[in-house]
Amino acid sequence: MSFTLKKRVIAIDYGTKRIGVAKSDPLQLFAQPVGTVDRAGLSGMLEEMLRSDEIGRVIIGYPLGENGETNAMTGVIDRFIEELLVEFPQLMIERVDEHHSSKDARKILAASGKSRKVRQEKGRIDSAAACVMLTEYLESRNR
Repeated sequence: MSFTLKKRVIAIDYGTKRIGVAKSDPLQLFAQPVGTVDRAGLSGMLEEMLRSDEIGRVIIGYPLGENGETNAMTGVIDRFIEELLVEFPQLMIERVDEHHSSKDARKILAASGKSRKVRQEKGRIDSAAACVMLTEYLESRNR
């Protein structure tokens, strides 16, 4: 059995204060949290990954409502994506439904055995939410 290495998929859970980031392994089988960054930190991270030719695609959580309706935050995400494409026109960006990703991330963190104080750190939830989105994305592509 042989495996073909691929470029990584990067997941972004965009927030106005913090941006949660996760990345796939080179086989695009697993998601791993990277952490949280601010907007400038994200630009630096993406620039470095593009320079080393690691990124194949970026997925960004798109906050739709229960019935798929848009809201104020979807407009914020649309503007963020436009800014990213101006800064990095070579990026392949895909919106993915992030419905319940933060809630699922909280459940995963609770099951991890970490203390409540550690689990409640907002940055940890943002990064875990990006990981949840990326895991769902990878699983749907590998079916």
